[in-house]
Amino acid sequence: MALLRYRDLVAQLILRNVKARYKRSILGVAWTMINPLLTMLVLTLVFSAVFRFPTRQYALYVLSGLLAWNFFAQTTVAAMGDLIWSGGLIGRIYLPKSAFAVSAIGTGLVNLLLALVPFAIIAVAVGGPIRPAFLLLPIPILCLAGFALGIGLALSTAAVYFQDVMPMYEILLTAWLYLTPVIYPIDLVPPAVQAVLRWNPMTYLVGLFRSVVYDGQAPRPDALLAAVGISLVTLLAGWWVFSRRAREFAYHV
Repeated sequence: MALLRYRDLVAQLILRNVKARYKRSILGVAWTMINPLLTMLVLTLVFSAVFRFPTRQYALYVLSGLLAWNFFAQTTVAAMGDLIWSGGLIGRIYLPKSAFAVSAIGTGLVNLLLALVPFAIIAVAVGGPIRPAFLLLPIPILCLAGFALGIGLALSTAAVYFQDVMPMYEILLTAWLYLTPVIYPIDLVPPAVQAVLRWNPMTYLVGLFRSVVYDGQAPRPDALLAAVGISLVTLLAGWWVFSRRAREFAYHV
């Protein structure tokens, strides 16, 4: 597989992305930890009373969902941007075009691991000790990564030919966030709405992630099977779409 031969390049792209993101920032990588915390604070103040959650419990509930959602949203947008903005590099040298999407996922994983640090600290501080199930965290992370990579590859292919794809997708993400049980428990919405939300693949992926980091429980077999199936099907479909058009990218970016 060509991508394996260029693994050093992928590592360099990940390092470049991390450095570029925080190069001119005073707080540097701390922003990776601060950003979801600030969002959590705002959402907790606004919605904890609405959903009748204890404030501390709701803060952790929201933060666990935001960590999963931010990883997905940021990596899929970055997968498109990295490919389009590297058009000059693609035209000069040979490299697997999928390296840009894979490096976006790798960068997102670095950011997610950093963001888990304050989550663990807050969980302990509010009386929610880290449970053994936390060791199963690689499972939901891998499912999220596979799904995000599949979506990122498909979107990258479309964005090469249609420049409007990226801004349209960023708008779609806003609606998608509220159609995913990130800031509210799915059990609190009417059954008819629950039925609609269960058609949303991120409902299962966020739920799997939250079951480990928030509930402190091993994923249920049916939930795990659904998440793995969604991840694999999306990854294979995205890779197939991408590989069919990859040779033409140099003429369009």
